Amino acid sequence: MITVRPFDYLRADDLAVALAEAEADSSAAYLAGGTTQLDLMKDGVLRPSRLIDITRLPLRGIEQSDGTLLIGSLTTMEELAADSLVTQRLPLVREALLRSASVQLRNMATIGGNLLQRTRCRYFRDRTVATCNKRVPGTGCGAIMGSHRTSAVLGTSENCIATHASDLAVALIALDAVVHVTDTGGSRAIPLTGFYRTPGNTPDVENSLRPGELITAIEVPLLPVGAHSSYLKVRDRTSYEFALSSAAVAVTMEGSIVQSARVALGGVATMPWRAVEAEHVLTGAPARTEVFRTAARAALAGAEPRPQNAFKVELAQRTLVRSLQSATGVSS
Repeated sequence: MITVRPFDYLRADDLAVALAEAEADSSAAYLAGGTTQLDLMKDGVLRPSRLIDITRLPLRGIEQSDGTLLIGSLTTMEELAADSLVTQRLPLVREALLRSASVQLRNMATIGGNLLQRTRCRYFRDRTVATCNKRVPGTGCGAIMGSHRTSAVLGTSENCIATHASDLAVALIALDAVVHVTDTGGSRAIPLTGFYRTPGNTPDVENSLRPGELITAIEVPLLPVGAHSSYLKVRDRTSYEFALSSAAVAVTMEGSIVQSARVALGGVATMPWRAVEAEHVLTGAPARTEVFRTAARAALAGAEPRPQNAFKVELAQRTLVRSLQSATGVSS
């Protein structure tokens, strides 16, 4: 039996109009590429009363300024991956994008939408399952006592162990990217490291966006010339699968010594995970595999695995070590 869920549709030609419409209706949602959003609506997981189509707004394009890239939120994943400066100065971003989805999806999905994509947890995406605090607060977390092989081991709580799905966000959080947002009250800039939230007691609150706020751009500092970076993704199959574990790293070197390090993990946490403990181990240390292993252990020191996903702790450590080896050219 097909259930009809009516909603209003508005195509906005003006940013102020889009923001006003969103402010007037708390259950409205912005629509851009829609590659995940429409699927969730079809499944009855998301039920907005109104879709505000923002695809005609002037929020697309890539600009360089003062050592940073300013990326419009409606820029597609494929457009960003094809940008020559991204290829030259942010290769880990390109790698994360190319490993995220097929060309067809990358031509549709937007950068802003990618950062806001919802978890792939089966309990969240199946509305016939009653227990999901992220979808229906207060109902419990079905994954904790159920199937949790792909669930998170970092940043979890007794209320939710769902992983964050974005590859791109892992690379961007390692680079100290900044998200620019706006609503009818004005604009603000949010460091990506402070944008996402761990579930705690409110798994349904996934980020620091206020109701009606819209991501307009993402500001990404360019890596220094000569920096080394890598994005490594481990998955069950090689073709467009979500990560069991991933690692984004960027380092600067002086001889064989790591002068600075940026490290983030994906596929193992409830949000894109900045591994500052690993960065502390690496900074000032020689680029050697034994140092990389120490850094990896530090990155996973706070992990809280469960029986089915305990393998992720070692997998994440190995992923990070391999990513660091790839970036620095150090062999095992």
